[in-house]
Amino acid sequence: MNEPKPSGSDREFMRLAASTSAIESSASILRSNHLGICTYSYGIHWRAAREGNSSARFKDVLGLLDHCKKIGAGGVQVGLTKQDSDYARLVRAKSEAHALFYEGLISLPKDDSDLSRFEKEIALLKEAGATVIRTACLSGRRYETFDSTEAFKDFERKSWNSLTLAEPVMQKQRCRLAVENHKDWTAEELVARLKRLGSEWIGACVDIGNNIALLEDPTTVVETLAPHAFTTHIKDMGVVECPEGFLLAEVPLGSGFLELPKLASRLMKANPKIRFNLEMITRDPLLIPCLTDNYWATFPSARASQLAVAVRMVKVHRHLEPLPRTAGLNLEQQLAMEENNVLKSLSYWKKSVSG
Repeated sequence: MNEPKPSGSDREFMRLAASTSAIESSASILRSNHLGICTYSYGIHWRAAREGNSSARFKDVLGLLDHCKKIGAGGVQVGLTKQDSDYARLVRAKSEAHALFYEGLISLPKDDSDLSRFEKEIALLKEAGATVIRTACLSGRRYETFDSTEAFKDFERKSWNSLTLAEPVMQKQRCRLAVENHKDWTAEELVARLKRLGSEWIGACVDIGNNIALLEDPTTVVETLAPHAFTTHIKDMGVVECPEGFLLAEVPLGSGFLELPKLASRLMKANPKIRFNLEMITRDPLLIPCLTDNYWATFPSARASQLAVAVRMVKVHRHLEPLPRTAGLNLEQQLAMEENNVLKSLSYWKKSVSG
């Protein structure tokens, strides 16, 4: 009987898998403190790729893996650009061939009708090699999305329903879901929900800079979330006062005011297997309008002391150079700026954190 010939994707999978034969085991090679790249560090590149621009350094996850290997990153945190099993297997084979870790991205199920989509994507991300998958409850920012306590409470109810729908899927797949503090929850609010779930399969993706936008101290945020941390978004931040409050911007690691070695050490102490992912978003600074009434609409128990501490933090840590901006730059200049920010951050991490 003639054996069926392998398909193109099968041949590519076998080629990549064979190239790992000289590699012992990816678990013994990968060091958890090597800095991976979160997909949002390359937002401008992804946009250029979607538009067919030849200057884009990669056009899909396989290309991103090649690029991350080239620049010395430790892994990637990215969703699949093709939702099929063959592609997932190629992603796994390539990440293993490059000795890079792979973490996935997914949106939570909105309701019962969205659960089948969520289950299918989790299975594919796991097939691609993900044991941790990042998600978020809100795509926007709390103080921009909601204008009343009632609107925020409706979001709370929907988020809780989404998390309770997701938990049995994660338990079945034996895969961990990491919920990011995405300028939606304060650190204590997110921990309260994780504790209420009480699941070993749902924890936190600790973004060490996001909650500055909610006027929380980065060290306190990390201390609060670290016991529940599955993965991270690593960034450095610059702040500058403005009439409405302050401007907040990601800056290359080592050029902002966050105590990165200290924060990384605390996270590794809580979870020695945790992975670090650079989220260096190249864009214009964000306005944090904490001196306006609308900002406080969803913080019924806000304290004047909290605002005072935040204002003092901005004064003490005022960024001495102009915050980075992409406005006014053409696409080629934006691409170059984005790549330079990533490379600077990787260099700092290697010298100052991972050793």
